[in-house]
Amino acid sequence: MRAVIVYESMFGNTQTIAEAVALGLSIHGIEVLRVEVGQVPPGLVEDHDLIVVGAPTHALSLSRTASRASAAEQATVPLVSSGEGVREWLEQLPPGDGRPVATFDTHVDKRIPGSASKAARKRLRRLGYRPVVPAESFFVSDMQGPLVDGEVERARAWGVRLAMAIGATGRAQPSNP
Repeated sequence: MRAVIVYESMFGNTQTIAEAVALGLSIHGIEVLRVEVGQVPPGLVEDHDLIVVGAPTHALSLSRTASRASAAEQATVPLVSSGEGVREWLEQLPPGDGRPVATFDTHVDKRIPGSASKAARKRLRRLGYRPVVPAESFFVSDMQGPLVDGEVERARAWGVRLAMAIGATGRAQPSNP
């Protein structure tokens, strides 16, 4: 089984979570490719059995051009994702025809009513993709991070649960582009 994790990450926190999810999936024999959203080649989704989408939460949803510009202005390090985000990528995605998906996000460790993962999940469902687990949020201590203690381990465990939800077994190693 092959999975792709497409992620958007401003300060590296969502990228770190994507890496941990990939490890969790790979423990169950899933071949995993992680790709920053700006580097996704055409046809990538069609070549994978499971699509996992991760993004930072901006203004209770997926990032927009203005929210990414604001993040760039506040950044103290180079941004991981500097082009279009998951929102724009989802607008160009082909119909899913029931292909399994999962979504996750990162956001500040406070109760908030919206999240990028729920927004992405909703868009994917409309396109005909089939969510196999509930959308998941991982927490950062401040806008630029770092991740809250234990979140990397929780993300790896979520990857394991995701693999089990789609019936994967065995051992493999994650791959990187």
